[in-house]
Amino acid sequence: MKTVKIIGVPEHFNLPWHLAMEDGAFEDRGIALDWTDVPEGTGKMCQMLENHEADLAIILTEGIIKSISQGNPSKIVQVYISSPLLWGIHVAANSSRNSIQELKDDKVAISRMGSGSHLMAYVNAQNQGWNPKKLQFDIIDNLDGAVKSLTEGSNAYFMWEHFTTKPLVDNGTFKWLEDCPTPWPCFVIAATDAFLETNSGVLNHILEVINTYTEEFKQIPSIDRTLANRYEQKLDDIQDWLSKTTWGQDQLSQETLEVVQKRLFSLNLIEEVKEAPKFLYPSH
Repeated sequence: MKTVKIIGVPEHFNLPWHLAMEDGAFEDRGIALDWTDVPEGTGKMCQMLENHEADLAIILTEGIIKSISQGNPSKIVQVYISSPLLWGIHVAANSSRNSIQELKDDKVAISRMGSGSHLMAYVNAQNQGWNPKKLQFDIIDNLDGAVKSLTEGSNAYFMWEHFTTKPLVDNGTFKWLEDCPTPWPCFVIAATDAFLETNSGVLNHILEVINTYTEEFKQIPSIDRTLANRYEQKLDDIQDWLSKTTWGQDQLSQETLEVVQKRLFSLNLIEEVKEAPKFLYPSH
């Protein structure tokens, strides 16, 4: 049995992995998939890949591209979610602010530098015509940290996946202002170079299993109810999310890679636009 350490956020996107593990689909191929939830998100996962604390990660596209560009010895092996991520923009429920325009000079609560909440704050600022260089950040580690920060009067705003934070909007913790969608497929599967050097066959088995599960995921009977129960979401929210979400089974295109790099470069988040082989593991 080959043990493979894999990391991802504890969110509904990753249910196909858990269903496959519960079904023994990886064990049938001789693979013991050791899953760790990382609530801190992409910045923390980049660090774990770099420190060889994980072999594979289900990770935000822009985050891993920035990290690889800055020397993280990892590669993207495939798109996982091919649709955009909807980043909800939130303030404390009792805040007087009711529009994104009112946030221009406010601090942004982020999980950590290099995380999606950090990088998408730049994308949003650019979308709004603000000067991204003027952004200021409060590092809050994870969703619980954001709740603490905003409810204790930090006056920061916080960007996180729309449906994950929806229960906190519904219960009066956060006020949702608007969504900022990623201009590219949102999640990819990344692997360390060290893992890829000696485990290309194992990787192929893992991808075959997960791609089978994601291709059929929406057809699973009552999958909306399963998701709602497991992730404590309202059924109609999950149905809305499912209608907006598509899983990918192919490698990230060079065109998309270039779009992400050019956007990060325009925001001074990477030093140069690099060639595709630096980022993309050759498809087999």
